[in-house]
Amino acid sequence: MHTLSFDHYTIKVDDLAKSSKFYMDILGLKEIENRTRKEYIRWFSIGNDQELHLVEGDNSQIKTNIGVHIAFRLAHFDKFIDHLKENNITIHNSKAKAGNITVRADGIRQVYFYDPDGYWIEVNEAANPEL
Repeated sequence: MHTLSFDHYTIKVDDLAKSSKFYMDILGLKEIENRTRKEYIRWFSIGNDQELHLVEGDNSQIKTNIGVHIAFRLAHFDKFIDHLKENNITIHNSKAKAGNITVRADGIRQVYFYDPDGYWIEVNEAANPEL
């Protein structure tokens, strides 16, 4: 049996500059070296030697729904919600209802929103505020 570990997540984007700005300014991701050296690809760290790759190209055939998303957690959930609102990003709950958040059975709050290409992103509060 093989032991796998997560390496990266790649999404196709319409406008590489616009999407890169979103992931840096809204999510605070740090751009890292793109070892492919291709102009239409940008790489971002998502922590623990894991990466998000944005690839510019035709994404018109990609269909998204809230059930398929990338999720992040953070300690200062309320500040992040304020940050989203300040940037005119509409929050949703896990049923895609705008203006609402989800509270899981364990009390953890979650919020969902779109990136510029319509990909869903979840952000939830860390159970341990020290994270």
